[in-house]
Amino acid sequence: MARVKRNPMRGGNKFKLGVFGANADGCLSITRHPDRWMADWDDVLAAAQMSDRAGLDFFLPLARWKGFGGETNARHISYETFTFAAALSGLTEQIALFATVHTLIVPPVYAAKALVTLDHASHGRAGLNMVCGWNQPEFDMFGLTKPDQVYDQGREWFEILRRTLAGDAAFDFKGEFFDLKGVEGAPGPVQQPHPVTLSAAFSPPGRDFAAGSCDCIFTTFTTYDDAKVTIADFQSRVDKAGRQAGIFAPVHVVCRPTEQEARDYYQDYAVTRTDDAAVDQHMAMKKNMSGSHDPAAYDLYRKRFAGGAGSYPLIGTPEQIAEEMIGLNNLGFGGLAMSFVNPKYELPWFLDRLLPLLEKAGLRI
Repeated sequence: MARVKRNPMRGGNKFKLGVFGANADGCLSITRHPDRWMADWDDVLAAAQMSDRAGLDFFLPLARWKGFGGETNARHISYETFTFAAALSGLTEQIALFATVHTLIVPPVYAAKALVTLDHASHGRAGLNMVCGWNQPEFDMFGLTKPDQVYDQGREWFEILRRTLAGDAAFDFKGEFFDLKGVEGAPGPVQQPHPVTLSAAFSPPGRDFAAGSCDCIFTTFTTYDDAKVTIADFQSRVDKAGRQAGIFAPVHVVCRPTEQEARDYYQDYAVTRTDDAAVDQHMAMKKNMSGSHDPAAYDLYRKRFAGGAGSYPLIGTPEQIAEEMIGLNNLGFGGLAMSFVNPKYELPWFLDRLLPLLEKAGLRI
């Protein structure tokens, strides 16, 4: 097995691309379409390995514990993300492998040990996506209540994780949310000072958390105009914190030889064959608990929630999608986390046709 010298998230391609949500049924879609992703392990592995061979930069899982009801009970099937990434580490060679954690559910000392294990197993390809929490029904499964200030809890959580990974000496920690004694951790991570960190956040407090703590923020947008505002706002927070951080966005992709084929397929899976009850529940929970989207998005873009959990749609030919990606990079996005109705079916042709266009444009090497 080849040993990478650098996590691909820290160099190489100007515009990073990865696959998002393949550890859960549906990826990001909520549909009854027969192509619907069922997260069968062998299919997941096939998608991860083709992404790895093609030179994609990362593989990013969802952290889900409970479905959204409806006919499909979307996201009911999912793999725990540290185990998921570690299992893939020995079966891939160069792609970055993220674990996604809810800071309220997973204790920081445990997360530090799991993350450093993944970093060693993957020879420095580990990444951590921190979600400070939105889904109270999932927290109920663990007997937990979301605090009013989830990002204050997240800051304490990350400080404990960071100090545990540093491993210099045992330490005590007493804060508002954690009271820990004699914390220590070894070995340290392969990546120094710690593996690549990402935070999924949209609200102003979430942006502050990511700007002050993480290597990247992972955030939604609805239009190019509001993306400009979001990027400028986040950059101002990063500058105020005296740091550097990238900004990434989730997207859902339908790439076909003609625009009409792509739009017909999108209409079929995201409107005609959507699981309406599951979409309704997902949107209601997001709207009431998350703060992950502009409030107007819930009224204007139901199709996007069925098609890809409210993420931005990239629908069209390889040339059209490449042009949109170039435009998003020009806005300031450093990369995209892509979901598909069925990654195993869709990735081979997509990667074969799209990546050369991005190389020609200078976004990838």
